[in-house]
Amino acid sequence: MAAVRIATWNVNSVTARLPRLLQWLESRRPDVACLQELKVTEDAFPHLPVAALGYDTAIHADGRWNGVAVLSRVGLDEVTRGLDGEPGFPDPECRAVAATCAGVRIRSVYVPNGRTPDDPHYAYKLAWLHALRGTLAAELERFAASVVMGDFNVAPADSDVWDPAAFVGSTHVTGPERAAVAAIRDLGLVDVVPRPGKGPNPFTYWDYRAGAFHQDMGMRIDHVYASPPVAARVTDAWVDRETRKGKGPSDHAPVVVDLSDA
Repeated sequence: MAAVRIATWNVNSVTARLPRLLQWLESRRPDVACLQELKVTEDAFPHLPVAALGYDTAIHADGRWNGVAVLSRVGLDEVTRGLDGEPGFPDPECRAVAATCAGVRIRSVYVPNGRTPDDPHYAYKLAWLHALRGTLAAELERFAASVVMGDFNVAPADSDVWDPAAFVGSTHVTGPERAAVAAIRDLGLVDVVPRPGKGPNPFTYWDYRAGAFHQDMGMRIDHVYASPPVAARVTDAWVDRETRKGKGPSDHAPVVVDLSDA
């Protein structure tokens, strides 16, 4: 397996972010890019400009607030959409798509937000994470080289938020959410923690509120979980903080991971 660059980015509307997305693909040149929160139908996805940059695309999207994709310049095989036993709200949503790229099974996920701990969406989030674990457990039996990455909407530890006191009573940091993500890691997956783009914190999300980004009032909720054969190939992992700057950014920054030859 040749050296490859993989990345994940919640674009928060591929239509609103299209010029940025194309520029990012050209400048960072990921071999495989997982996208979340497309907010378009599959037909409305910008297939042509993305293909012009050399990418094949696997999409799971229906035009609502979710939608995920895997973009690849190194092959796109065995595409599957959704999860085994996937719950719905009330119907299953477009939150997971997987493909085999350059010999690695790669899954793009957009975990439900949960809203508040007493909202039915919170129970849906936990059920969805449970279904994700079951799907990954089955896949890892077939694909020793696997990666699941995307917007998990969970900060695994207090160090993954700018101020734990500010999140008391909120989702993203509760015990059951963290336990659900820990159960996924317990399948043998390695948390590929990126180096920060600036400062001490590898945050990947900052609220649009004035000053939140510049004061680094963020969270690490976009994750890359790799099986040991893939984790052993990691030569660098970093938060692409520059992509969060400027006019009209997503509220998430991409996470970029470089893999050496197998």
